Amino acid sequence: MNQTDVALKVHAVDVFCGIGGLTQGLSEAGIAVKAGIDSDAACRYAYEANNRGSEFIHGDIRNIRFADIALHYEGSDVAALVGCAPCQPFSAHNTNKKTQKARADDCSLLDEFARLVAEGVPDLVSMENVPGLVKHEAFKAFLAKLDQLGYEIAYDVLQCADYGVPQNRKRLVLLASRLGNVSLPRPAGNKKTVADSIQDLPEIESGQAHPADPAHASMALSETNMRRIRQSRQGGTWRDWDDDIISDCHRRANFSSSYGRMSWDAPAPTITTQFCYYSAGRFGHPEQDRAISVREAALLQSFPPAYEFAQAGKPFAITAAARHIGNAVPAKLAEAIGNSLMDAANG
Repeated sequence: MNQTDVALKVHAVDVFCGIGGLTQGLSEAGIAVKAGIDSDAACRYAYEANNRGSEFIHGDIRNIRFADIALHYEGSDVAALVGCAPCQPFSAHNTNKKTQKARADDCSLLDEFARLVAEGVPDLVSMENVPGLVKHEAFKAFLAKLDQLGYEIAYDVLQCADYGVPQNRKRLVLLASRLGNVSLPRPAGNKKTVADSIQDLPEIESGQAHPADPAHASMALSETNMRRIRQSRQGGTWRDWDDDIISDCHRRANFSSSYGRMSWDAPAPTITTQFCYYSAGRFGHPEQDRAISVREAALLQSFPPAYEFAQAGKPFAITAAARHIGNAVPAKLAEAIGNSLMDAANG
């Protein structure tokens, strides 16, 4: 686009919006996200408080028709439908055999997203999801539907660390356009580290919240886990500990990625919904004897530093915030997706 061109107005609706990671990034790219839809009412405050001008719609996608959201595209030049249909059974971090067995029947939300696309045939579509979905028949059916509707399609599994997210997290990203060619975002360059993102935050103790920021709060560690983290080194494992604090289950199973500290000079491991628990992954602070805080996890998910997660004066629930942050689309990856959508919109 040359300097005399005027960028087209792109309006979007974010399906499965959660607390707004995708909306936040798309907005930074210049896309007006007019509404976000989610079945979890607890996401409303964070979504609307941080994304002014975007309406949170509490609803189940199975009960929503494209006609219900069409008004949010009024006044736009280009309509985009974006979203991340939850597919937890396909996550590499999900080792529950019961949910693994149910994988073949667990793509109903992706099917509903495809239905919305078919009903409205928006100009642009973006779908972000777990990498394991790419091999599933439901994803192949989604591709076939987009092709049938006349979309140009680009998709691949991307490494979030390549797009300014200080985290090793792989995600399936699909972009589709009825306006012509569409391309996946190009890697941004230098990778950001844990130190780049959280080293300047004030120190807190295990189980403490910082008085100036309720979200800078960590879960309390048990006496045994406090002994364990004091013997943990950056990037290490439970094998760094004294024998008397190593459980039999550690020796029997592969816990190499659990009970460890992050490293200052590398991207963080994947931030899951369990990041608040030191035992659930390498979620120990690089230096302080505690698991990372909610604020630190949000920064590692590339949310802005002042992103709000709970209304002032109300109790702050760490586990609820952890679930929302772990499930979010990293904001910087979303911004890269948004830039690609804007390129597709403006030719």
